Amino acid sequence: MNDLPIHEQKEIDRVNASGRRPVVFVHGLWLLPSSWDAWRGVFEENGYSTIAPGWPDDPETVEEAAQHPEVFAHKSIKQITGRFVDVIGRIKIPPVIIGHSFGGLIALQLAGKGLASASIALSPAPFRGVLPLPVSALKASFPVLSNPANYQRAVPLTFEQFRFAFANVVGEDEAKALYARFAVPGSGVPLFQAATANLNPWTEAQVDSTNPKRGPLLLVAAEKDNTVPPAITNAAYEREKRNPGITELQEMGNRGHSLTIDAGWRDVAAVALAFAKQHAT
Repeated sequence: MNDLPIHEQKEIDRVNASGRRPVVFVHGLWLLPSSWDAWRGVFEENGYSTIAPGWPDDPETVEEAAQHPEVFAHKSIKQITGRFVDVIGRIKIPPVIIGHSFGGLIALQLAGKGLASASIALSPAPFRGVLPLPVSALKASFPVLSNPANYQRAVPLTFEQFRFAFANVVGEDEAKALYARFAVPGSGVPLFQAATANLNPWTEAQVDSTNPKRGPLLLVAAEKDNTVPPAITNAAYEREKRNPGITELQEMGNRGHSLTIDAGWRDVAAVALAFAKQHAT
C-alpha cells in the first residue's frame, strides 16, 4: 500500500473505530472531496461513518487549488481507482461507495472489483461498451478535448463552460456561487481516456459489470444533464443489469450535472440514502 495523506489515514482510523457501516464518497472532475461535505453530514446523522478521499495530490481547498493548479495534471483513471482501492483496503467493513461523474465511473470500477456492500453512481462518466455520444456531452468536454495538448494538462473551466457543463438548470446567481465555491482545474487524462474507450481494447475506462460479487447498484440519471445525459447513464444501466445482483436506475427530473452540490442536493442524497439503507447489509 502507498502512503496516504495524514488526514486521510486519520479519517480511516476514525471510520474503523466507529464500528458503523462506512460510506466512501468519490468526487469527479473539476471538484474536490469537500464537495461531499453536506452529504457526509446527512449520512453521519443516519448512522454511517463517512470518508471522502481525494484523488492523488488533491489540495484540501479551492484556494490551494487556485495557487497550485498544476497538481491536477497527469491523473489517469487507473491512478485514481488505485488510490481508492488502497483506501478501501484499509477499511474493516465493506463500504457503501457513492460517486459522481468520473467519481461515478470509479465507483462502478470499485464495485466491479467486489469492494462494495452497495454502490450508487450519479451521472457516471462513460466506460467501454457505453456507446451513446450526445451532442451536449461532446460540447461539455470540448474545453479539454479540443486540444490534444490538454492530455498532459490541468484544465480549468471558465464560468460560461461551468454554467453549461454543471449549472445549466439553476439560476445565474446560484451558478456563480457554485463556481466560486467548488470549481477547480481537472486532469485532461480521464476525459481523453473515456472519449476513446470504445476505440481502445486496453483502455483504463473499463468496468467489470458481470462480477457476481459486485453487490447492489443504483445508477442515477439527471434529466437535463449536459455532461452525462440520461442516454449515457441508461446505456451504463443496460450493461450493469446483466449482473446477477440488484441493479436499479432512477432519473431525477429537471436536474443537471450539479445535482450533488446545488440547492436540490438533499433530494438526491435522500435517494442514495434510501438505497443504502435497503441494500447495504
